[in-house]
Amino acid sequence: MKTTLWNPIRGCHKISTGCKHCYIELGDKKHGRDFDTIEVTHQYDHPIRKNKKGEYVIPSGTLVYTCFSSDFLLEDIDIYRHDFWSMIKERSDLTFLFLTKRIERFMDVMPSDFESSYPHVHVGVSVENQEMADLRLPYLMKAPIKHKSIICQPLISPINLSLYLQGIELVVVGGEASKDGRIMDLSWVDAIRKECLQAHIDFSYRQAASNTMKQGILYRIPWNKLTKDAHETIFKT
Repeated sequence: MKTTLWNPIRGCHKISTGCKHCYIELGDKKHGRDFDTIEVTHQYDHPIRKNKKGEYVIPSGTLVYTCFSSDFLLEDIDIYRHDFWSMIKERSDLTFLFLTKRIERFMDVMPSDFESSYPHVHVGVSVENQEMADLRLPYLMKAPIKHKSIICQPLISPINLSLYLQGIELVVVGGEASKDGRIMDLSWVDAIRKECLQAHIDFSYRQAASNTMKQGILYRIPWNKLTKDAHETIFKT
């Protein structure tokens, strides 16, 4: 499947401990930008742009990673939300995926025809520890979303997801990519993987943490070597 990125908004606000080493904030600092300033970007209407032939620039069947430079459910962008939902509805031939730490807002900001007109929207809820899993995932379970995922990244403590896997299509786990990042123990990853296997739910191990623990041994991995292929040999030993 072809993929593209649609970032109509840039900027966010930290709301939980998982945000401590936010990659968006890190990128903003490198470019001298204020992370807490919410701004519209040049990609605002990207999904519905057309070329000179009158064809959509984004081809049908594309997976659109949506609002990855912010949080799609951020309060600050409610003034633009009607436009976003309208563009997503118009491009029902695409798949839109957004991640959020603010799933409790979903029912209040979704369009009235969400269930009938937005089956092509996939939502992933980020949880970094058990506290946030218990806080956020009940909202995800109740929401009328056809395609639901749980994103345990950065995973900074053990999480039991067994109560929250009904209706979930995918669970993603990954560590914190920062030299000062918090430790992720591979036993936590394995426990979540086993829960997914038992529940017949797809599981994806995205990356190790810069500081990853296995059987009491701490592995420090450079951020540019955190991909699965780069470290899987180490952690199979």
